[in-house]
Amino acid sequence: MADRSLRGMRIGAQSLQTEDGVIFADRAEYRYRCEACNHETVMIFSTEAETPEEWECRNCGASAVLLVDSKPVEIDRSGEKVARTHWDMLLERRTRAELEELLEERLAFLRARRGQKQSA
Repeated sequence: MADRSLRGMRIGAQSLQTEDGVIFADRAEYRYRCEACNHETVMIFSTEAETPEEWECRNCGASAVLLVDSKPVEIDRSGEKVARTHWDMLLERRTRAELEELLEERLAFLRARRGQKQSA
């Protein structure tokens, strides 16, 4: 058993692959400023990569905005959809007057049913 062990090598700890012939991508620094805590975060991306306009602040977790020439980038939010609530969708189908009428009918039904249970 001892004649089969590997000596002088930590298995999995070191790679036998060399960096010969590897061409590293060009990199650039991008700065992001958090409006909440005024903290600047420096991120390094490949020059070929598309840089995000927002990044999460490392201090507070709020969204930090990309700085170009030490000025924040204007983020276009016109294409984003506003979340519709259940109330918004309900108002698309019925008017407020119809909803009030349905509420009164349902309350009258529940009150009548409760009154029957109490007397029985």
